[in-house]
Amino acid sequence: MASSLSREQLAPLEVRRDEEIFATDGGWFRARWHFSFDEYNDPANMGIGTLRVFNHDTLAPGAVWPMHPHRDVEGITYVVAGHFEHADSIGGGGILEAGGVQRMTLGSGAQHSERNHSQTEEMQFLQLWILPDRRGLKPEVAQRQHTTEDRHNRWLRIIRPMGAEGTGVTVHQDTSIYVARLDRGVTVEHRIEDGRGGYLYSIEGNAEVNDEHLTGGDAVYVTGAGSVRVRAHGTSELLMVDTPL
Repeated sequence: MASSLSREQLAPLEVRRDEEIFATDGGWFRARWHFSFDEYNDPANMGIGTLRVFNHDTLAPGAVWPMHPHRDVEGITYVVAGHFEHADSIGGGGILEAGGVQRMTLGSGAQHSERNHSQTEEMQFLQLWILPDRRGLKPEVAQRQHTTEDRHNRWLRIIRPMGAEGTGVTVHQDTSIYVARLDRGVTVEHRIEDGRGGYLYSIEGNAEVNDEHLTGGDAVYVTGAGSVRVRAHGTSELLMVDTPL
């Protein structure tokens, strides 16, 4: 049952429609870059809090994003659809299915590659960069595979701060990431505390977020404290970042 929160208790939002988010097509890949990244440069979209990159990428069957270096970021991957294959310069590797999450600490520097393991189907994944709480961390990888049931009709925390109790792969920052797959008519809520904000992305579906209607591809900045209330008007999947501002 939906709560009767007053408008003053709801977190403030800034809506971003699907068509407003930068898109590029390289043939073997398609990408939507929410914040300034590579050749996309928009001073109005540089991230929020500790969240610096938010990309929704699609790789063609068998496509490989070649080995490339990064440093001093926590690289988060969430698999939306298909078979995500990972390789890196520190001995990691393996395949994640839809619902899988990976954190790669790229502190002092490492290389990694994203690949579509399938030769017949596209693969979609979200890639987020979280700024770590300190520079020069030792590179490492941690990952976990979640099922649809794990996130069914509830917020599932897939990324949590180091030392925090509960579910989720840990990250070197006071930042959490949640996913939910909701049936029509289901409502879930999350409280953003004082001094914090967030970013919520509608991966697919049709939902109402604090009285704002979102469809697949839409997103919102959560710019302050309050409740984020999501009511699904059809089967919907969403991802939310909760970050200090």
